[in-house]
Amino acid sequence: MAIPARLESIIETFQESDKREKIELLLDYSENMPGLPERIQAQHDSMDFVEECMTPVYVTSEIEEGGFRFYFDVPPESPTVRGFAAILGDGLLGATAEQILSLPNDFYRQLGLEDVLTMQRLMGFNALLAYIKRIAARSL
Repeated sequence: MAIPARLESIIETFQESDKREKIELLLDYSENMPGLPERIQAQHDSMDFVEECMTPVYVTSEIEEGGFRFYFDVPPESPTVRGFAAILGDGLLGATAEQILSLPNDFYRQLGLEDVLTMQRLMGFNALLAYIKRIAARSL
């Protein structure tokens, strides 16, 4: 199954970037990650906690017009994890469960992040992707 178009566009941008630019892109995603809408913030206690991440990460989702919308709460003090979440939130907006489940587990390699981040940070990215996949699988 093809990678969602929004995510494919993000991948292309990262692939066209050098190492320094990849870090800057990741930090840009972190800084521009949208805050939680009030209705989601009001239900923060019902958000899922991603235990596999060292950073406190909370996630919830909605299905709109057959596709997912993910909402993340990640502290600003964790810009790389926040950047990962923002990339996944933007890139998977409107994606179906099947599209999400078909993403390779080492998706970060397509972004070229293994060249600029430590293995521990990449494991955090994998943990977040695995959690999103579990959410998608529950919807089937």
